[in-house]
Amino acid sequence: MDQKIQQPATSIGFGKNLVLGFQHLLAMYSGDVLVPLLIGNYLHFSQAQMTYLVSIDIFMCGIATLLQLHRTPLMGIGLPVVLGCAVQSVAPLESIGSKMGIGYMYGAIICAGIFIFLIAGFFAKMKRLFPPVVTGSLITVIGFTLVPVGFEDLGGGSATAHSFGNPQNLVIGFLTIIVIILFHRFGRGFMKSIAILWGILIGSLAAALWGMVSTQPVSQAAWFHLPRLFYFSTPKFSTGAIITMILVAITTMIESTGVYFALAEAIHQPISETDMKHGYRAEGIAAILGGLFNTFPYSTFSQNVGVLKMSGVRTRRPVYYAAVLLLILGLLPKAGALATMIPDPVLGGAMIVMFGMVGIQGMQILHNVDFSKNSNLMVAAISIGLGLGVTVYPQIFQHLNTELQIILGNGVVMGSLTAVILNLVLNFDEFKKSRN
Repeated sequence: MDQKIQQPATSIGFGKNLVLGFQHLLAMYSGDVLVPLLIGNYLHFSQAQMTYLVSIDIFMCGIATLLQLHRTPLMGIGLPVVLGCAVQSVAPLESIGSKMGIGYMYGAIICAGIFIFLIAGFFAKMKRLFPPVVTGSLITVIGFTLVPVGFEDLGGGSATAHSFGNPQNLVIGFLTIIVIILFHRFGRGFMKSIAILWGILIGSLAAALWGMVSTQPVSQAAWFHLPRLFYFSTPKFSTGAIITMILVAITTMIESTGVYFALAEAIHQPISETDMKHGYRAEGIAAILGGLFNTFPYSTFSQNVGVLKMSGVRTRRPVYYAAVLLLILGLLPKAGALATMIPDPVLGGAMIVMFGMVGIQGMQILHNVDFSKNSNLMVAAISIGLGLGVTVYPQIFQHLNTELQIILGNGVVMGSLTAVILNLVLNFDEFKKSRN
């Protein structure tokens, strides 16, 4: 697969690859640390437990990314993809951990990983269900449903906080966006390709000068530690917990499918059933390792598709560097804590640019769809509308049982399921032709 991946016009050396990898790391770092922070706080972990959880989670993100990057006869999609914690697993894991205990939480993660690995081949055969009208709608939903997350960070991180949207946050957030735009417009070559990194660095510097950056996370963190099996608890198993996490696993596989297609489109490379099967298997093994080392399930990160689009560098090498940096940071909690100093408004500004790029990529795919057929118009309109609507008001399903809330309350899953089902119903003749 290496031969298929489009190479940049000029050769990129070690230093530039390292910087590009660091840009990928910063783009996904907030999502990586968000899950352990949310779950750890909800389960009342101590400061020492939180430090371990965050650092080892970062380390496992590096392992999971390497599993996907490196193509083997068994697994690995071989695309420039970054893996991080599956955010949709937060509420289910909090529920399992608080009601049953954290042992059942990790047992369910392991079983979900095994499930993903076993059904990878079957799920990959569903590739025919994703023609351009479906993939374009799905990628559009992935991008635009994440924009509100970036907007919330730009306002300060929590929309319910009294300080949300204060002038400081707005100035720093929009300054980050302006810096990215300026470097993208006036930068040349490599400087242009790391516009997002410049935005994050200059935005963070401005925030520090304004007194918005705390060094406390670094001073309190340890210098070094190693991953340990069953650090918090040995796995325990409950049918209810396992079924819940399997449902979450299905949602992450659907979301990953959209990211795979987005990456394939970004690097102008066709994607086969075998590629998808290997990709799903890598995510399954990553989830199994997450349960064994007491972290989380892992899935592809769509924000890094935006980084790929912005940089224009479409090889896997920078992502390899990002994975190695994640491994190092995971072993050095004090170094890893540096990235937690980046203020929310800075991350929010960068996220808005990246997620918007992903959404526009989906629209570019839809541009090539024949919308003179009302069936295609209905597929795109309804799936994107429902995906965005559920993102804004997920509580619309609050009276349904937990399992249905997990599935239907995720905008990406709602949009993708709607697109697939409507395409089957409205374009059934074309689907039958694709099977022949």
